[in-house]
Amino acid sequence: MTRANSSILKAIIIVVALAMPWRADAVAPLAGEGDGRGIPTVAPLLEKVTPAVVNISVVSERPMESNPLYQDPFFRRFFDLPELPRSRPQMSAGSGVIVDAAKGYVLTNHHVVDKGDQIVVTLKDRRRFDAELVGSDAETDIALLKIEPEALTDVPLGDSDRLKVGDFVVAVGNPFGLGQTVTSGIVSALGRGGLNVEGYEDFIQTDAPINPGNSGGALLTLDGRLVGINTAIIAPAGGNVGIGFAVPVNMARAVMEQLIEYGEVRRGRLGVMIQDLTPDLAEALRLPRTAGAVIASVEEDTPAERAGLRPGDIVVAVNGRAVENSADLRNTVGLTRAGSEVELTLLRDGREVSVTARLGPGDRVSAAPSGRIGRALAGAEFEELKPGMNGYGVVDGVAVSQVAPGSPAARVGLRPGDVIMAVNREPVKSVEDLSRAIDKAGPVIALNLYRNGAELFVVVR
Repeated sequence: MTRANSSILKAIIIVVALAMPWRADAVAPLAGEGDGRGIPTVAPLLEKVTPAVVNISVVSERPMESNPLYQDPFFRRFFDLPELPRSRPQMSAGSGVIVDAAKGYVLTNHHVVDKGDQIVVTLKDRRRFDAELVGSDAETDIALLKIEPEALTDVPLGDSDRLKVGDFVVAVGNPFGLGQTVTSGIVSALGRGGLNVEGYEDFIQTDAPINPGNSGGALLTLDGRLVGINTAIIAPAGGNVGIGFAVPVNMARAVMEQLIEYGEVRRGRLGVMIQDLTPDLAEALRLPRTAGAVIASVEEDTPAERAGLRPGDIVVAVNGRAVENSADLRNTVGLTRAGSEVELTLLRDGREVSVTARLGPGDRVSAAPSGRIGRALAGAEFEELKPGMNGYGVVDGVAVSQVAPGSPAARVGLRPGDVIMAVNREPVKSVEDLSRAIDKAGPVIALNLYRNGAELFVVVR
């Protein structure tokens, strides 16, 4: 082979190597920094951040399970049995991340330290510290611990709002009690929910392997910043299948700040019932967009009522940040301190308006129940509201007296006792009003219902 041919072959090899795709479960390589090896690696990054990822051991007391006869004094005396302990210690383990070395603050999951009587934090260099529980929040599954700030290393907090699907990430934790372990992958999805309907969810989904014991560990970007607290996995076979979830660091930061100040999370309350703005509902209401949260009802004497919010308003932004669905609004309000003012951007009667509300103390924005959408109201019987009926004296509308099982009305989600208050925002007070409004509405109909003290929208095609 001539020297010229050899040069051409080398050039081809380099081009082919550069064209090869990276594996989905591997992070983008970084050149070795001064180690003389010159190979792709993330080792320099890990040398800086792994000392801040800790193991957390929790000891808790659990009631002893025993035969009821052993609790009978006569039985124990007759057989000369010793007194049995009523509880026994139980140990569990997880992970955590030092986020403030000067003050000794460690972020982890609520479920890692829940009901723990003794919490011990072990560093990578094997130093052990008894930890104080500063506070814990089950709704977001975030807890904050404090240890002695003795020559600690922390991880700088990133901005989880800037993450994009496809960004490379590294997960560090203590899976299966093996000791500190590093895995890599990408951000698979953002804004995941539905894992815990009672909590506040906006999970980062990643294919970086996360296993039991990783809970509370760090999800890091390749610039060494913390963007998530690893918290859950989907594991139908009992092991990792490439679907893991992390609490975004911006959510964890908001919780941490309140835990430091109050020892608990004091959530703001708006006082509305909400549901997603679906494409069907947007079409029925002739809206120019399909993103937002629909206000189904407004509670009396609440911040929402005082701010002038109305049923049918569409919340599209809070403090300038876009609201994509009801979960977005619920998370934003629920993680804002009570007493704070928020600016809500609304779509009302086709116009964009802004209102300011001062959040009161409370739990959360409530999600309105939803029904299966059908194509017509066949199978339902209607009548004017009468004394003794659900909603009489509370709202104006038309009562649903009967719904045939399996009928189109039943498939829509109508129930006996529902009150139809409006059709495509047009109020109805009689069966004749209802019939006229439906005839006028066209193929897509938005029904505003009153059910069990709450209001909701149902779309009919």
